[in-house]
Amino acid sequence: MADRDDDDDAYAKLVRRMNSPRVVIENDAFKRATVIQTVYRQGTLLEVVQVLTDLNLVITKAYMSSDGGWFMNVFHVTDDGGNKIRDEGILNCIKKALETDASYMVKPMGKKLLSKEHTLIELTGTDRPGLLSEVCAVLTDLSCNVVNAEIWAHNARAAAVIHITDQSTGTAIEDPDQLSLIQELLYNVLKDLGDYRTPTVSISSPEQIHTGRRLHQMMFAARDFERPVSDQNDDSVRPYVTVSDCPDRDYTVVTARSIDRPKLLFDTVCTLTDMQYLVFHGAVITDRDEAYQEYYIRHVDGFPMSSEAERQRVMECIQAAIERRGLQLELFTDDHFGLLSDITRTLRENGLCAKRAEISTKNGKAKHNFIVTDVSGNPVEPKTIYLIRQQMGQSVIQVKGNLSMSPKFPQQTPGSFLFGSFFKCPSFQNFGLIKSLS
Repeated sequence: MADRDDDDDAYAKLVRRMNSPRVVIENDAFKRATVIQTVYRQGTLLEVVQVLTDLNLVITKAYMSSDGGWFMNVFHVTDDGGNKIRDEGILNCIKKALETDASYMVKPMGKKLLSKEHTLIELTGTDRPGLLSEVCAVLTDLSCNVVNAEIWAHNARAAAVIHITDQSTGTAIEDPDQLSLIQELLYNVLKDLGDYRTPTVSISSPEQIHTGRRLHQMMFAARDFERPVSDQNDDSVRPYVTVSDCPDRDYTVVTARSIDRPKLLFDTVCTLTDMQYLVFHGAVITDRDEAYQEYYIRHVDGFPMSSEAERQRVMECIQAAIERRGLQLELFTDDHFGLLSDITRTLRENGLCAKRAEISTKNGKAKHNFIVTDVSGNPVEPKTIYLIRQQMGQSVIQVKGNLSMSPKFPQQTPGSFLFGSFFKCPSFQNFGLIKSLS
């Protein structure tokens, strides 16, 4: 039996070597960006984009094309300051991460927490002003220390992935009675008597999940792509998304124009992947603050979309994936028990709603990022930010910028960009790996 297992392992290693990804990094081709070129088997686009996103790289352009079962990507990337990647250690780290076998790429890099020292809580429910503050207050009252957390809110729905420890021991909570009490009280906080949708609260040991992708799945399951009735007649602030047929090439074409922001490509590709679509060709171009995305897709069964209802749902889900942003506040300070409860209470008392939050603690320091709006969902007034910084300290709170949505974008004919200039990209012309591999 052991010999048979060894043979299976040897065969698996051989297959991985024969189908190993190819990665080339160029730093001289363009003045303002590092170019990363990759070739993988079809179906790994999300994992490649996830690796780049978790390495905190900003993707300014991307070209994607498949041929003969292989999938080629060209990414123009910078650091978060808009500079080329020049550090050899970072470049080697990028290359090593991307050259990992695609079957292992799904393992999270930047947002993984597998320690048995934490307890994992997943929440979904109806969003409302002060909800995050109430959740944090409950956890604080129950002597739970929030180690890491990410919270999203969109279209009146909210989802959270939270890692906690027992405040007295610093380890995972194992007492069944305490876990049951936590679950019950959090459920009561999330419960909205005016909403027919039932909130969910699950508590478990940490699993090997990618937090961002998990939250996309939770928001999709909570149907956050369905807009509240009060917003259904207002399209002035929505990303412009089209879904149309490309019958001569047997694809469905998805285009999106919106304000550019970090993780935009990841959010879009993640949504398409979780909806069971494969990207065969695509391009992403950013110009100043605007981003244009175009994808030629099919369902995993090999067919394009066949109904108007399906096209409408994809359009709504892509819009939802793009929309979850606002004014970003970054907090960096010494960590202490109850800090998160104090912060969220301050935001609530100043009339702000956290639409998205990323919570992390390490070595006695706390680094928290909040995407905030006012209680009506509008951009935050500068005087409000001034008051909060006065209360919490100018050096503690930093403002990253206002990423409010732009007015409705004009229509562009699908395919006019992609098949016009896409394959003229110098990176594609100089990158002959697909021909050698097909």
